[in-house]
Parts: sequence; structure tokens; C-alpha cells
Amino acid sequence: MNISLSIALSSNLRTRAILEGRIAAEGIDLTPTELHPSEMFWRQLKFAEFDVSEMSLSSLMMAAARGDDRWVGLPVFTTRHFFQTWILVRRGAGIESPEDMKGKRVGVPEYQQTAALWSRGILQHEWGVAPSAMEFWMERVPERSHAGATGFTPPPGVTIRQIPGEKDIGSMMLAGELDATLLYLAKPNLVDRSSADLWHHADVRPLFPDAAAEGARYFGKTGMFPINHAMVVRRTVAERHPWAVLNLFKSFVRAAQEADLARQEHVEYHIACGLLGSDAGKALQRPIVRHGVQANRAVLETAARYSHEQGLTPRAMRLDEIFAASTLEQ
Repeated sequence: MNISLSIALSSNLRTRAILEGRIAAEGIDLTPTELHPSEMFWRQLKFAEFDVSEMSLSSLMMAAARGDDRWVGLPVFTTRHFFQTWILVRRGAGIESPEDMKGKRVGVPEYQQTAALWSRGILQHEWGVAPSAMEFWMERVPERSHAGATGFTPPPGVTIRQIPGEKDIGSMMLAGELDATLLYLAKPNLVDRSSADLWHHADVRPLFPDAAAEGARYFGKTGMFPINHAMVVRRTVAERHPWAVLNLFKSFVRAAQEADLARQEHVEYHIACGLLGSDAGKALQRPIVRHGVQANRAVLETAARYSHEQGLTPRAMRLDEIFAASTLEQ
């Protein structure tokens, strides 16, 4: 007899088969809820609503560090990006290069969120711009933020100001009250409140005009494709049904493989039609994302180091403190 679990996910190529029920975890009936990550993480951190869910990697490390043991992590990584390419800057703010971020007023939806963790770490280690060199303005209010749910306090030496309720990152960027924002979230959900279209506004531009070139540069130098979201399982479920942990992991591996096959078919079609060169096609045919601790150890340990460096955790968390023991060799 199957067990029934609730699961919360955002939709992308690597999770869609799970959300749609086309790929199932053996012995488990999943009741899915599709949510924007901002809202999902707040609801899970604050109310622990779901048996299984996506979770901010940064918030997961912070929760584990403070003794919040409601979940065990699954090394399933649903989203990745080169987060420094998400930074938007205001024209006229005097920001022509990453080094120019020093001394600037910088918006951030949530200081502790994983995308911001990576952007700050990359700015510091690639261009010498430490978090203490910027003045941060956080959009989310404490009662509806991941910070409010994890007991976050600003690290020593870092200035974090609260954006007033009548304003948001978008309005402050356009009014000249912010010089840049590490990332910008304008999709409706219960947590974020910006709405202006900064991506197409004449007064705003990306810090890196060629995002693909910067991503390729960073990957070529470090070999890392930064992880954003992991998965968590309610600890009581994992203890009562230990077999469910690896069954869930295997289902996400199959979903990722399905997404890779679909992507490879598109690549092969574009090569056959002459729309894509063979060199680029060969690169795209390789699996881009792999789940598991072993394939991602360097990226995960870098995120843990950045978390400690930036004062989010009192030490660099070990991976066996974050992920279920049965998954550590995967």
C-alpha cells in the first residue's frame, strides 16, 4: 500500500514530469502544489505545510545551523544559474564594471536567499567587492520573509536597510533611490511586491550585457554551475519510511533524464537543420544538470563556505548535516 505525501514544486523542465504525475516515486502517491519559490519557501519555513518541497539551499543551511531539524535534505537541485548575470544597474549610477558596485545602494528581495548568496560571493571572490562594501536594501518585510522564519539578523559590518512598505525595489530603482539590485522578482506571489518592468526600461541595464559570455567565463574558470534550490523531506516521514528518501531521489533523477532527452532531441533537430553548429551542438548534448552529492560536492561546499563567510551560518555546514545519510553516496 502506497503512502500519500504532499509536495510543493515550482515548474521547470526538470520538475514538470513530477508535477504532472508522469513520473512517480515507487510506493508514494504525491499530491502536488505548484508555487512560486518565494512563497513556497516562506510557507515551508514558517508553517512546514508540505511533506516534500523545494527549498532555498541557503535557507536550508541556515535552518540546519540553528538546530531546526524538521527536514532532511535531498540532493536534488531543481534550479541553477550564473547569478551574477542577474544583477541590474541603474544608468547614471556610475557602475560600468563589477568593481564599481563598491559604495552603492543595492536592492535585494531577501538578503539570505541563495541567488543573493552566490552573487555576493562571486562579487567578492572574482572582483574584490565584499558585502560590507555595499549598502543593502531588503524588500521583504520580516513577517513574510525567509529571514523572519529563520531568525536571521544582519551580519556584523553589513548594512541592511528595510524598504518601506509603500515602496519596492522597482520603484526605488526608477526613482534613483537604488543604484543596483542583485536580482529582481516581479512575479505575483504572497511575498514579493515589485511590479515595474525593469528588464525593458531605458534607465536600467544588466551589469553584464552578455550574460552568456559571463556565464561561460565563470564556468570555464571555476567548473561550477551554481545551485539555487534543493529538495527537503519532512524528517518524521524519512524516519517512519526511510525507503521513501531514495525512492523520491530516483524519481527526480528520472525526471531530469527525461528533460535531458527532450533537450537533446531539440539540439539534434537544430543541428540537422543547420541552425546550430556541430561544436555548439556537441556541448549542448552533454547532460547539463546532475543530481546527487558526489557530482556537486565542489559547488555545495562553496555555497557552505560563502554562507559562513557572509555571516549567515556560524561555520561552514558539512554536507552530512544537510542531506539524508542514505543520499550522501549518490
